[in-house]
Amino acid sequence: MDRKTFLGTTALASVGFISQSVALPFSIKREKLNIGLIGLGARGQSHLDELCKRDDVEIIALADPDSDWAIPTSLEIIKRGLRKEPQLFVKGDNDYLRLLEIKELDAVIISTPWEWHVKQGIAALEAGKKVGMEVAGALNVQECWDIVNAVEKTGTPLMFLENVCYRRDVMSVMNMAKRGVFGELLHLQGGYQHDLRAVKLNNGKSPYGKGVEFGDNGFSESKWRTPHSVNRNGELYPTHGLGPISMMTDINRGNRLISLNSVSTKSRGLHKYIVDNGGAQHKNAAVDFKLGDIVTTLLTTANGETMMLSHDTSSPRPYSLNFRIQGTQGLWMDDLQQIHIEGKTKPHVWETDQTWMETYDHPLWKKYSEEAKNAGHGGMDFFVLNAFIECCKNNEEFPLDVYDMATWSVITPLSEISVKEGGSRQEIPDFTKGQWNQRKNTFNHRADY
Repeated sequence: MDRKTFLGTTALASVGFISQSVALPFSIKREKLNIGLIGLGARGQSHLDELCKRDDVEIIALADPDSDWAIPTSLEIIKRGLRKEPQLFVKGDNDYLRLLEIKELDAVIISTPWEWHVKQGIAALEAGKKVGMEVAGALNVQECWDIVNAVEKTGTPLMFLENVCYRRDVMSVMNMAKRGVFGELLHLQGGYQHDLRAVKLNNGKSPYGKGVEFGDNGFSESKWRTPHSVNRNGELYPTHGLGPISMMTDINRGNRLISLNSVSTKSRGLHKYIVDNGGAQHKNAAVDFKLGDIVTTLLTTANGETMMLSHDTSSPRPYSLNFRIQGTQGLWMDDLQQIHIEGKTKPHVWETDQTWMETYDHPLWKKYSEEAKNAGHGGMDFFVLNAFIECCKNNEEFPLDVYDMATWSVITPLSEISVKEGGSRQEIPDFTKGQWNQRKNTFNHRADY
């Protein structure tokens, strides 16, 4: 088995590949979960496609104000999956509130633009619906507290749908870390290094068109994501890198994040892309993008590890999440796909990580690799949705919860302050309110879902 086969075919684009829907043969027939989706852009449609493969859910409601593209495309997925057409809520931005009034609705998945996440999440929690929340950085510190307080007040749980925590090689490395292969962990890295210029500046029907429009003139993510690059400078998308390394170091479960310092390069990439593809005279060539091309954030933890995050979405580069896991016994480097373990590999020499990945392949992947084979993002999407659905049905705690959402998401507004203040130190709130040292990390030990 080579590494490509081991990892599966990973969809590196920001939009998910919509695969052919077929029901999965679950060995035990369980009670069905009535679920609704709020937000049906590319990410929401990817979730919808995965849900159509399952025989233990009923998709009873969809909400999105885009009736020109999002709803028609979603209904095609429903039809292809041989599902009954759900109730539709398309009458403006706030029509999702009527969806939340459906008594039979058990849970919702929220995949809307970032600025809607907390508002819609709180409304769903107050309506008594369990929430699967898509990832992003927060707009401000207060909304992180607001979503935590809403969960604690209502008693309704929320799962943060960080799919990279379920990437096959990441779970193998987590398995190694928990078994002491790297010794005591010292330094970890992660990031979001993804050339999104053609996604952020696009007015065509393909995310990789050569358009240079955004906002009202854009398409899909360029409508709402690009304005963040115009107005904000910081670590705008921290969770893909931070989620996995947080689980490896027991953040919010015996450890916690203490502080951060962020710095940014100048902004050049998006302007250059506009000039190269639309001309120097194009109106958008005059836009002042505040987001630096590369933002670097250093984090400290209560247990003495350091972490580094990198955000790089405006430069020409191959996709990478820049993982590095280093301990007293050795380290793994994602981009190199290599490993060095003292006493196990040759001194001062890198070794390919393939054998290690197979040896420490996570029990979840061993159990569900066939079911995950055609799922989005190399199979990760199957696992994150499976965990959400099974926990909902069985009334179990979510493996990635609201405290994770708040802790990982607050990096964004704090990094913006730090960058603005020349890299100043920012204290990271304890959203568990002192409970982090009593909570247990069971993520790596759960081989059921």
